[in-house]
Amino acid sequence: MPDTSPFRRAAVASRAAHYAARAAACGAAFRAAGRSEVVLAFGAVYVLWGSTYLAIRVGVETIPPFILAGARHLTAGVLLYGWLRLRGTAAPERRQWIPAAIIGALMLLGGNGLVTWAEQRVPSGVAALIVASVPIWMTVIDALHRRERPHGVVLLGLAIGLGGIAFLVAPGRFAGGAHVDPLGAAALLTASLMWSVGSLYARRAKLPSSILLATAMEMVAGGAALFLASLVTREWGGFSLPAVSLASALSLGYLIVAGSLLGFTAYVFLLRATTPARVSTYAYVNPVVAVLLGWAMLGEAMTPRILIAASVIVAAVALIIRHGAQRRAAPPEEEVPAPLRVGTGRR
Repeated sequence: MPDTSPFRRAAVASRAAHYAARAAACGAAFRAAGRSEVVLAFGAVYVLWGSTYLAIRVGVETIPPFILAGARHLTAGVLLYGWLRLRGTAAPERRQWIPAAIIGALMLLGGNGLVTWAEQRVPSGVAALIVASVPIWMTVIDALHRRERPHGVVLLGLAIGLGGIAFLVAPGRFAGGAHVDPLGAAALLTASLMWSVGSLYARRAKLPSSILLATAMEMVAGGAALFLASLVTREWGGFSLPAVSLASALSLGYLIVAGSLLGFTAYVFLLRATTPARVSTYAYVNPVVAVLLGWAMLGEAMTPRILIAASVIVAAVALIIRHGAQRRAAPPEEEVPAPLRVGTGRR
C-alpha cells in the first residue's frame, strides 16, 4: 500500500516544486543551447557510446580486461577531477567518497568490468544487445523496491525483451547463427544487473551537487576497484606492455577520451538541454550502432538470428522507456538522473 502520510505528501509536493523549477530551467537551457549543439550532443552520445563496444573488443585482444577497464576509468576520473578542481569546483566531503565508491564498484567494476571481460568471448554487437537489458532490470528492481506491479504495457515490454534475449543466447544453430558463449552471456547479464542496481542506488546517494564531480569520484573509485580486481585475477602476471598492439593502445585512448570524457560531457549537456525521456533514447540506439560497427569493421556475423533478436530487444526497450517516461511524469520524485546512469557504459 502506498504511504499517504502527511510527511510523504509534503515530500512529494516539495519534489514536485523542485522538478517543476528544473523543467523550466531545462526549457531555458534548450532555448539557449541552440538546435545544432543539441543535435551534435545526441550524435556524440549515440555514436561514441555505441562505438565503445567495438573499442573494448579491440582493446582486450592484447590488454587484459580488468587492466583495460581500470586504466580507462581511473585515467578519465583523475583527468576530470583535476580539471574540475582547477576550475574552482569545491572539494567533496570525505563522507561523500563512500557512496561514490559503492556506485563505482557496482557500475564500473560489476558493470563495465564484466562487459569488458565478456567481450573476450562474445562479439561486440551481441554484447551490446545483451547489455540493452538494463532498462528491463531497472524496471523490475524498481517495481520490487516500490512493491508495485508494473503497468501492463511495461510487463509486455519486459516479456518481449526477455524473449529477445532468450532467442539470442539459446543453444543451437537455428536462424543462421551459432549460440552465444554461455559464460560470456551470463557475465553480460550480471553486468547489466549490477549497472542497474548501481544506477538506482545513485538516485538517492548523498553525492556532491555537481554531477561531473560525482562522476569523476565514481570513475576514480571504480577504476581503483578494477585494478584491485586485476590483481586478484592475476592479470598482471601475464601482462607485458611491449606486447600491447597499437590497435589496443589506440582503443584504450579512444575509450578514455571519446567514451568517458567526451561522451559523458555530451550526456550531461543533454540532461540540462532536453528531457530525460529524450536522452534515454541512447539505450536503444547504442546497440544498433554497436552491431553495425562490429559487422562493418570487425567482420562480425550479421545473421538473421542477430537481426531478429536486435529488432525484438530494441523494440522492447523503446516500449519500456517510452511508457516509463509517461508514468514518471506524474511522480516527479523519480526523475533524479544517476550521475553515471549511462555510460558504459558500462560503455
